[in-house]
Amino acid sequence: MKITFYGHASLGIEVGGKNIIVDPYISANPNAAHIDIDSLKADYILLTHAHGDHILDVEAIAKRTNAVIVSNAEIAGYYGAKGFQSHPMNHGGSWNFDFGKLKYVNAIHSSSFPDGSYGGNPGGFVIEGEHKNIYIAGDTALTMDMKLIPMRTKLDLAILPIGDNFTMDVEDAIIASDFLDCDKILGYHYDTFGYIEIDHKESIRKFFNKGKDLMLLEIGSSIDL
Repeated sequence: MKITFYGHASLGIEVGGKNIIVDPYISANPNAAHIDIDSLKADYILLTHAHGDHILDVEAIAKRTNAVIVSNAEIAGYYGAKGFQSHPMNHGGSWNFDFGKLKYVNAIHSSSFPDGSYGGNPGGFVIEGEHKNIYIAGDTALTMDMKLIPMRTKLDLAILPIGDNFTMDVEDAIIASDFLDCDKILGYHYDTFGYIEIDHKESIRKFFNKGKDLMLLEIGSSIDL
């Protein structure tokens, strides 16, 4: 499994011979100006919620690639009504895709489209594939529901928001990693806006002091699990 960071909360995942894009907000992110969305491969697009900083490039990528958009029922229905392929899910449900098993889990946040229309309830994803399991938290506060995930799935990596203000901060993300029973963390949802700028060295140090590994990737960089 290969995971590439495209800035903010945008990810590329290669698993099971398939390409997945998560929450594509790339073309308007000045920090990701070197990423060409027309070069990205996508068989699936996973959306945690409907905010503009998570769905900006969905239609451009889906039109070019014919990717299946996977999200909550409301978001999937929104794109389905526009003629895009979609797969609706809801909290607690899972589906066996050709890249592995995907489960839609709880997140504490809000969710509306940029035009103000209803975007359903926000969520996160657990992916089980190629003998590696990851959790993509989406935009969320710290929640006790995270304790439920390791009861079903042993995680190899947790991808957590750490920018504060709109989501968890670093300290809450450390607690979240305890709840998840996962000490390998990829941080995201930081630095894009003034509200969510972080001190990289201090953030890494705080995780290290708790015996945990926080990775802060350069935009366009990848890790292999």
